Amino acid sequence: MSFENYQFGYSLTGRSDRVPILFLHGFMGDRHDFDLTTSRLMDGYPCLAIDLPGHGETQVREEADYGMALTARAIIGALDQLQISQCFLVGYSMGGRLALYLTVHFPSRFPRVVLESASPGLKTKKERKQRVQQDERLARELETDFANFLTNWYGQPLFASMKHLKDNSQSPTLAQILERRQQNQPYELAKSLRNLGTGSQPSLWTELAQHPVPLRLVVGELDQKFVQINQEMQAICPSAQLQIVAGCGHNIHVENVQGFVESLREFLGALTPSI
Repeated sequence: MSFENYQFGYSLTGRSDRVPILFLHGFMGDRHDFDLTTSRLMDGYPCLAIDLPGHGETQVREEADYGMALTARAIIGALDQLQISQCFLVGYSMGGRLALYLTVHFPSRFPRVVLESASPGLKTKKERKQRVQQDERLARELETDFANFLTNWYGQPLFASMKHLKDNSQSPTLAQILERRQQNQPYELAKSLRNLGTGSQPSLWTELAQHPVPLRLVVGELDQKFVQINQEMQAICPSAQLQIVAGCGHNIHVENVQGFVESLREFLGALTPSI
């Protein structure tokens, strides 16, 4: 599945007579991060998951830079190739920021959108400049000492609750997640951080306040930073509803798979048109 400089890795599963759900993963993830979710949903929905640039099997031409606007345009082009005129949209963290950009700029394509642990970006140029500098430091660390970067990244407070994940079929353990993350290419991840990081994306706070598409904002109660951000998002956006999930941190679709699936079914089930 290709569009201009992008060659997307993707998976499409489930029944084909309903509007699909498009899943966008977070930083250092890939389309398989949502496998436990899609396996529980594909009896009722086609589930499309793609690898974002710098991740999985997706490739962007070596000489090409990419940012949020170009990546969003490429995703729309890929949906057109698959003859998907409308789909529900679910985005996690980095994928959630991209999902919000997509629905703001292409609202007719996405009748309902779920943002998990996401934000509209930083409000001021000063904040964005500081974050670009921070992202550049992280990108250099990633390129020079990937193992240490991984340890520090998942040592952040927002991921602390993942340390308690048990080894069962319901969710992977943190050790298993780290093992999968090590399969990434550090250079590609660093490029993704520089191009799709929070500092490099435009602020969407103003657009969010006037956004008409129904949004569900899902955050874990233990992720206080994103609880506060999403409470502010809900306060300014009439079309947004906030769900705070008990006992979870940043990564709800891993920490509480069944609860996340039930939330999607309840929210998207209110509007499940046939193709």
